[in-house]
Amino acid sequence: MHFPWGTGEVEDLPTVGTAVDTLPDPSRSDDPPGVRLRTARARARAFREEFALTGAPDTITTCDLVTLPYPTRFGLFRASRAIAPFLSITNRMLVIRWRESDGRPRVLLFEPSDVELGRSTPYFHDLRRKTPRGLERLVVTEHGTVLGHLARLGIRPADVDYLMFDHLHTQDLRRWVGTRAHQDDLGARPRAAFPHAKVIVQRDELAAMADLHPLQRPWYQPAAYRDVLPEAFAPIDGSVVLGPGVAVVKTPGHVFGNQSLVVNTSTGIWVSSENAIAAEALTPEHSRLPGVAGWARQWQQEAVLNANTVETTADQYNSLVLEKTLADRSQRDPRFLQFFPSSELTPARTNPGTTPTFTHGHITHGPTTHGVKPA
Repeated sequence: MHFPWGTGEVEDLPTVGTAVDTLPDPSRSDDPPGVRLRTARARARAFREEFALTGAPDTITTCDLVTLPYPTRFGLFRASRAIAPFLSITNRMLVIRWRESDGRPRVLLFEPSDVELGRSTPYFHDLRRKTPRGLERLVVTEHGTVLGHLARLGIRPADVDYLMFDHLHTQDLRRWVGTRAHQDDLGARPRAAFPHAKVIVQRDELAAMADLHPLQRPWYQPAAYRDVLPEAFAPIDGSVVLGPGVAVVKTPGHVFGNQSLVVNTSTGIWVSSENAIAAEALTPEHSRLPGVAGWARQWQQEAVLNANTVETTADQYNSLVLEKTLADRSQRDPRFLQFFPSSELTPARTNPGTTPTFTHGHITHGPTTHGVKPA
């Protein structure tokens, strides 16, 4: 797959945010993984202190998009003893609003997945092909669309400034940012639903997508990016602060250019990514999921990875430790952290042995808007 722009053009694209000096890019380190682990923990502690001083966004609202099956062996890497081959995860979008120091309003959509086009991801396309339609209707639930949720929140798509994903697995952005050519599968040249939004992405992920490794190919839709305009992207290197209480932290491992959303709220600091699919994956000693606590004790592991990709497993583990060091304890149950999986483990009667011990379900911060209830 080839992007329609060269490496030099990517380098020339405008970036966003203020670089975080206390969190240098871990993927640039030549240290062995064990040293990187200690460094990640220490630097996360330092960043916690400075990040809390940046303030907080005005509001955060959670919007459910879809609940779907996902292999247990991926979501609870090596730890689960559940008999169910699949568990359920719920994909959610976070809508974050703040004001710049000059009063300008900002809107960030975190994980605004186009669920319909996401079905063409090779892995999920193959899974759907093998699944009877009656069973699919039983195990897949669509809760709402990105544009539908925004309409209920009273947010115009033209007022959205940033789109951000922890990584671009399964994502097809053509309807969100438009294309420069007719798309045969869509029957049109899509106009950008978000005409002023920039996609915040790590340069490392754009570079990886330009020449995918076989381990990566089942999870990306590279053809969907062939005609997307390069100026739709705002590539960053490492970690940045976007606004008061809103940061992007580079957390490589799940993919080379993985990144996490970090937000400061009335209940403290939250971290969101898909490096893990449950809050208990960061404190597995408190998990009641079959096998998880015992596995963590036996192998002296302090985190359970979401490991559908294994390009850089040690880096993913180190990133989870960084995330758990950043996050505050849950006020509902202090055994668990305010780690909000962008795809959260969800109980389902069809999946015995995969009912989570604890779920967040939503992040809510600031006044409730337009009567929209969090999921």
